[in-house]
Amino acid sequence: MEVVINSKQILERYLFDLHLPGNRGYYEELIRLATKESLSYESFLLGLLERESEERYKNRVCRLLRESKLPVEKKLENFVLKRLPTKVCQQLKALVDGSFLDRKENVLVFGNPGSGKTHLLCALGQELVRKNRRVLFTTCSQLVQELLLAKRDLKLPRRLKRLSKFEAIIIDDIGYVQQNREEMEVLFTLISERYERGSLLISSNLPFSKWESIFKSPMVTAAAIDRLVHHSVVIELNLESYRMAQALKGKHSLNKEIMTRKQENKEVKNGS
Repeated sequence: MEVVINSKQILERYLFDLHLPGNRGYYEELIRLATKESLSYESFLLGLLERESEERYKNRVCRLLRESKLPVEKKLENFVLKRLPTKVCQQLKALVDGSFLDRKENVLVFGNPGSGKTHLLCALGQELVRKNRRVLFTTCSQLVQELLLAKRDLKLPRRLKRLSKFEAIIIDDIGYVQQNREEMEVLFTLISERYERGSLLISSNLPFSKWESIFKSPMVTAAAIDRLVHHSVVIELNLESYRMAQALKGKHSLNKEIMTRKQENKEVKNGS
């Protein structure tokens, strides 16, 4: 028995074979639109290609976001930009375009706990992903443990090579947990490996003057700082804790509500 294959089946098979998911889900709708509005062949083809490009971009961003391990809730949209000094806003605006990655520059963010360092770097990381940049987010403690494990298994060069595929590595809370000498060594190895080869985005509660507590040696500390600041943007968030401010705001609102209710109850009693 002869199997009859219509043109739609053939078309969908070609779209599948050519890996054109955007076209597969949109071509019928565009055909109806082209018929209704008498679109030219050029406009029809342009519409198909635009849809395919949009679909591929969306899929790539989703894939890069998963790969990045960025906290997806820490976006630029929900970062309170008005808290930032004018200089920091200007720095952030310049960084969002991603050109600093082409120059292999680092971004070093300093500030007190709760000042928004992590959120700022994660928001920047998501903006970079949307520009098709490969980004990785990790805490400092997690990173050094992974590097130590790789060193123990004689796979440190392989691990460093895998990390080199990321244009930006965000290392959160460097110095938050005190490292021992072995942990310091693998961290310094990564910094040296990335020097002028890829960007590091680092947040720290500690100023450079206290980094000897991280690297345990004045010489190694100086060498690490030198490599990081040679090509870098330094951001200082000298702000009060956002979490503390929100807590105080909530407490103030609660106290105000309690006082209002007391006043209302007093007025009711006086009226009766």
